[in-house]
Amino acid sequence: MKKMLLVIVLLFYTAGYSQKPVTAVKNEFTEKVLQQKIMSFDGKKITVGEVLKPYQGKVLIIDFWASWCRDCILALPKTEEIKNRFPEVEFVYFSLDRTYDQWKKGLDKYGIAGQKNYWFDEGWKNSFNNYIELNWVPRFMVIDQQGKIADYYAISPEDPELLETLRLLTTK
Repeated sequence: MKKMLLVIVLLFYTAGYSQKPVTAVKNEFTEKVLQQKIMSFDGKKITVGEVLKPYQGKVLIIDFWASWCRDCILALPKTEEIKNRFPEVEFVYFSLDRTYDQWKKGLDKYGIAGQKNYWFDEGWKNSFNNYIELNWVPRFMVIDQQGKIADYYAISPEDPELLETLRLLTTK
């Protein structure tokens, strides 16, 4: 009886907290979702569109992460490997930490305070994250030189599709 109850509890927990599949791969952002506000490292609220604008004409990876996320922290050394392998690729970090203080402490603790960091101070559920169906962190998204989404969904910096996309975009 105890084993049966444990199995039921585990099934319920797994179903409720498991990664849900993405319903549609998108290849560009709408103007509306680019208006989503996000906080910069210096505490100013800007739009996601303003964050992305300086990278037009470049390959960009958006790394969605949180300091409470073990897999995110384990991925950080691998993102450094990508930076070394593809030095022309730009990186921005979009944090899903719960509080400003937690975000700032995480940046210092994990050695990425000097990177291009932004925080969704409105929380996980916002128009940008809803649009891209953000359902898991870490998540990596590749934006091409034209501002289009070249790789919509990777949960590891070692994802073969992500690496192949970077190779193709940087060898043109």
